[in-house]
Amino acid sequence: MVLQARLLIASRSDEMAGPLSEGLDQLGWRTVTARGPYAAEAALTDLGVQAVIIDMSDGADEAVALARRLRSLAGSRRVPIVAIGAERSEGSTDDFDLRLATPVYPAQVAMRLDSLVRTAVAEEEYKLRQETFAQLGVDLGDPELSPEPLSLLAVGEPNPQFLGLSNSLEALGARVVGAFTSYTAFDFLHEAEFDAVVLWGGDAADSAMAIAGGMRRNSRLYHIPTLLYLKTLEGMTAAEAYSRGISDVASPATPESETAWRALELARSYRRQSGIRSALESARSLSLMDAETGLFTPELFFQHLERLATSAPARNRPLTLCVLRIREGERLEETRRSGWLEKAFPQLGSMVSRLIRVEDSATRLGPEHFGIALPATPEEVARTVAERIAAVISRTAFDAGEGRPPFTLEFDVTAVEVRHPDELAGAIRKAAEMAPDALSTR
Repeated sequence: MVLQARLLIASRSDEMAGPLSEGLDQLGWRTVTARGPYAAEAALTDLGVQAVIIDMSDGADEAVALARRLRSLAGSRRVPIVAIGAERSEGSTDDFDLRLATPVYPAQVAMRLDSLVRTAVAEEEYKLRQETFAQLGVDLGDPELSPEPLSLLAVGEPNPQFLGLSNSLEALGARVVGAFTSYTAFDFLHEAEFDAVVLWGGDAADSAMAIAGGMRRNSRLYHIPTLLYLKTLEGMTAAEAYSRGISDVASPATPESETAWRALELARSYRRQSGIRSALESARSLSLMDAETGLFTPELFFQHLERLATSAPARNRPLTLCVLRIREGERLEETRRSGWLEKAFPQLGSMVSRLIRVEDSATRLGPEHFGIALPATPEEVARTVAERIAAVISRTAFDAGEGRPPFTLEFDVTAVEVRHPDELAGAIRKAAEMAPDALSTR
């Protein structure tokens, strides 16, 4: 068996690396620790690492040099690099994807790693789409990040300390919008785009945690990072705060300039994530895509699937092809004969387009089949994703014509993991058992 590790921690000391490694292992991040630059380079090359943490206490210059070397070694594979123990002056925004001040907690780091790795996968996917579309004469261009100042929502009572933090954020070039209640906070969040939210807890964190919880229950607000700024956790540990969705915790004992920098680091990382996701979203409206649904056309889908299958092993990431086929039912034949099933497909396709992740590629493979390619996703996880999509669609009622009750649809799902380009033909043949009309001739 080849040893695999999801996370590389580069640190000469166990002071930070030991507890963090143990905690992240418990949260599902299999870690490996490198004590020097050569060990770190070997681990990145050989162990399937998805992300890197560099201990800045080893020395800022050494950390920056290692980050640049590892990024170069990764090549076309986008590997997020996080600096821990960094100060504002250490490293540029090009050296590290995120800089975190100490102390850090496993739940805090795990949440940020999940976000960064998903952004890395989305960035890789966008570059592949650039290549696929370029073959057909369409230039996607590079993702564009908004040139506007980072925008933060500061929520809490106008306490002098909290106002001081807001002033520090503005002094660093951020645009700060103040909200004194949770009601106005959510009004702002639904009306404008923010890169981060700073929550003032004062003596009690209940109200701030309620806002954070509400954000985590909203799909549009879920990924916006939140910094909790309060005097005391009142019996709640920092680890518990992180497990409940807080991205960073600071107290008035922390210099306002440092807290502001930490908030801006979260905002900067989120701004980049949003830019890449927006670029992928915008590609759905191009003329090469299906105009009614925003899905790939079958021809474009298979061209891109071949590129995905070639790049997956080179980037040491799994790739899974899923097929959703409408399941036979009592009313299906009648709905099929009357033509209302076919009339439902533009709505069906639009639903699939909205339900998949931006890094996924989907198409209508045949009369009653959809195909979805899920990069960086093993078979078991991909099947779960496809089954959730099918479950959402099965709860939708479609028009069956005047005088007829609406109909619902259920799907059979299959998932085939492609571990090597040579396996693509076999995966397509297996999927053809579900969608023979579209796939049997591939």
